[in-house]
Formats: sequence, C-alpha cells, structure tokens
Amino acid sequence: MIGKKATDRSSKLHQRSSLWRNCTNLRTLKQIHAFMIINGFNSNPSALRELIYASAIAISWSSLDYAHQLFAQITEPDLFMWNTMIRGSAQSPNPLMAVSLYKQMERRFVRPDNYTFPFLLKACTRLSWANMGCVIHGKVVKFGFESNTFTRNTLIYFHANCGDIKVASELFDVLAKRDVVPWSALTAGYARRGELSVARQLFDEMPVKDLIAWNVMITCYAKRGEMQSARELFDEVPKRDVVTWNAMIAGYVLCGLHEQALEMFEEMRSVGEQPDEVTMLSLLSACADSGGLDVGEKIHCSLLEMRLGDLSIILGNALIDMYAKCGSIEKALEVFWGMREKDVATWSSIIGGLAFHGHSEESICLFKEMQRMKIRPNEITFVGVLIACSHAGKVKQGRQYFKLMKDEYNIEPNIKHYGCMVDMLGRTGLLNEAFEFVDSMEIEPNAIIWRTLLGACKIHGNVELGRRANEQLLKMRRNQSGDYVLLSNIYASRGEWDGVEKVRQLMDDSGVRKEPGFSLIEADDKALVHFLFDAKPKSNSRKGTP
Repeated sequence: MIGKKATDRSSKLHQRSSLWRNCTNLRTLKQIHAFMIINGFNSNPSALRELIYASAIAISWSSLDYAHQLFAQITEPDLFMWNTMIRGSAQSPNPLMAVSLYKQMERRFVRPDNYTFPFLLKACTRLSWANMGCVIHGKVVKFGFESNTFTRNTLIYFHANCGDIKVASELFDVLAKRDVVPWSALTAGYARRGELSVARQLFDEMPVKDLIAWNVMITCYAKRGEMQSARELFDEVPKRDVVTWNAMIAGYVLCGLHEQALEMFEEMRSVGEQPDEVTMLSLLSACADSGGLDVGEKIHCSLLEMRLGDLSIILGNALIDMYAKCGSIEKALEVFWGMREKDVATWSSIIGGLAFHGHSEESICLFKEMQRMKIRPNEITFVGVLIACSHAGKVKQGRQYFKLMKDEYNIEPNIKHYGCMVDMLGRTGLLNEAFEFVDSMEIEPNAIIWRTLLGACKIHGNVELGRRANEQLLKMRRNQSGDYVLLSNIYASRGEWDGVEKVRQLMDDSGVRKEPGFSLIEADDKALVHFLFDAKPKSNSRKGTP
C-alpha cells in the first residue's frame, strides 16, 4: 500500500513536470492552477515556485496580474517566490510594483538575498527614481552584498543611468574592469549625460567591446549630429544588429541628410538585415521632411512585404503624416480608413492634413465624427480645425471651435491657435477685429502673428494698419526683406509712391537686401535651385516695389 502511494505521488510529480513544459499561455497556466487546487494548493512548495515563475516571467508580462493574484493566495511564500515576483514586476510596464513588493517583504520580516536587490535597482532605473535607488544602495551595503558581482554591476548601471555618475565611477574598481557589463554601463552613462569625451575614452580602453557599447557610442555621436564619427565607428563594428543600423538612419534623418538615410536603408537590406518598426518610422520621417513621395510609397510597399500591413497605430500615423506632407492627401485618407485602431494623433494628423490641402469641409466633418465617437481632441486637433475654418472663411464656426477648445476641453490656446484665429479674421477682411484680437491675447504675439496681419493688410490695401503691423515687426526683427516688401506693396497698391521710397530708404539704412527669387526643378532625381532674379537692388529702378 505504501509502495502504491509512493508511486502515485511520483506519478503526480512527473505529471506536473510534463505540464510545466507545455505551459506556454495563460489558459494552460489556469488549468495547472486548477489541478493544484484539487490536490491542495499550498501543499507543494516546489509546484508553487514553478507556478509563480511561469505566471510572472516564463509566459509573458501580460500574465503578471494573474501572478499577483496567485501570489496573494500563498500562505507563506519563500524567498524564491518573492524574488520571482519582484523580477517579473521590474521587467513589466509597471516596475513600481517591484518596489511595493519589497516593502511588503520588509513588513513580513523576509530577509533579502543577493538576487533581490539587482531586480529592485533595475526597477528604480526604469522609473528614474534616483532617491529610491540610493535607498536600495544603502540596503545593499547594510546586508553586505556590495561585493557581489551581479549586485555591483547593477549598482553601476543604476548610478550611470539616473543616480550619481561619480558613485558609478567609484564602484568601477579593478574587479569590475574585468567584466564587459559595467564597462558598457559606465560608458553609456557618461555618453547619455553629454560627457562624450569621457565615454569615448572608456570605450577605447575597454579590453573587450560588446555590441551594446558599440551601439551606445554610435547612437550618442548620431544624436549629437557628429555623423562622420558615427560612421567611422559603424564601419568598425565586428557584427551589427538592427539597433546599429537604426542609430545611423535616425542620425542622418536628424541632421536632414535624408538621401544618406535612404542609402543606409538600402545597404541594410542588401546585407540581409531585417528592418523593424523603428527603422521604418525614421525613413517615413525623412520622406515627410524631404517631400520624397516616391520613396515614401516604396517604404509603404516594404511595410506590406514585411507583413506589417496590419499597421500599428504609430506606423499608420507616420504614413498619414508622410503622405499629407508630400501632397498625396488621397493616400493619407486610404491609410486612415484602413487602420483598425486609431488614437487622437491619427485623427489630428488627417484633420490637419485635409485642412492644409484645402479640403476644409472634409476636415471639419471628420472633426465632428471624432466628437460623435467620443474621442477627446487635443491642442493639435484644434490647430487643424481652426486652419480648416480659416481656409474656408468660416469665421463664425472658427470662433465657436476656439471657444469650445477653452470652455469644454479646458485646452489653453497657444501661439498656433491664436495665429490661426488672426489668419482667419485677416483673410476675411476683418482687420480691425483681428488687431483687437491680438491686443486681447493672453500671451505675447510673435513675429509670425504680426507678419500675418501685415500680409492681410497688403491683401486688403489697409495702409494705416499695415504700418502698425510693420512697426511691431521691426521691433522684433529688422533683417527680413519680406517684411519691408509687404509694406512697400501696400503703399504701391494705393499709389503712394513716397511711402514706397521711404520703405526702400529704410531697407538701405538697415543694410537689408532683398532675397533673390528662385524656383526648384528636379533633374536626375535631385532638386536644383534656379534663380529668377538678382538680389542686388538696381539704382535706376522704376518707382514701385523694391
């Protein structure tokens, strides 16, 4: 009988072991949980450890909430279970739970070990909790774990990222220098703090460089716009990954070197490196900034080939922005309607895109649909709506939306919202109201506001108000030839040639020269500038605009 019971117990343990190997999702985990309840949930510590490990770490962070529910049911969790829960929480989207769990440990007088603190320090690093991290450092010293290699490396990583870089340097002793992990952590810490020369010195002294160290240095040079230094390191990397390529592409985009960014992408594909979402976002940004619609369409096709056709929200938004900025609002709408999920940025992008391209009615209709679907607009949304009202001459509606933004959504107008309102009033000839609106603004009007008013005065031939707008502009800037030209044209349109001459004299006295006109043409896929007239004013010019 005893032999039979032992055999049954052995059989059950073997069955559990088989079950754990097949536990790859939350549904299976729940089935195992049910099996354990039938056989006494708290009766087998080994099985409880496996259950907590599977739910907190092995499956995915999406099962962590379930892990917390399970953990709360365990009568006396051991240190392995506490550490597992802290580790899973530290790696999750909510690392704050790791610190909360440690506080529970302390209240229940559970003594931590050398595995507890590295997970806590990683949570503090992700949260950028410098003060809490320093408290944890104190606990490390108290319990005598500062000499532990794993703990010391994590302390260096914490202090290098968000703590005290001097402390990180002090911890980087002879023993730490034998390990590539603290070398990379300290190098990254100095680089992120802008001390690139110290970071480079550490990098050069590293006995063995891991890929993280290479990527950190390349990324830092790229963010600083030092693309030649970044490229030199890139060419030296023994083995690159997608992060290495992304750092270079993003760096070129940041510097406005869009052609080089696209060449880097082609090189990336040619060596068989698979681009990811970050790669494509950088490239779409390059196309949007440069107006490269053809290239943008190819990238869109590449997304479909990469089976990213079911676009994430962030990629969909980038495509809408790219197509709108490149002038293809129809393609932008195709992407918008094809997205299964949309956020406020999606709606704002398409509303603004339609408004900029003169599709005011469609823009306003989409805003109304957004309201109907109870999607809360933001300040960017209202910029698009106000532009639509301005371009369509819908003054009454524009006033209503401006009031709605403040009263219903509690969004304080910024300079862009005020600028849209001034443009709307100026376009429709309500110049006095436009100037009164500027006088009543709660923030200081900038040069763009006064330039908008000056342009409206030119359109409607109002010399007096135009002179006032120009005076305000000259207080802010005196070197913009276009400001003088607009005022001169107002005088010329009214036949006031003395005024034209005064403006020209003022330009000469201020040393301002009229900028040459030019056009852009494409040849061999490159934009070429063609100048239309010379910048130098001619002494024998006829009376008229300068």
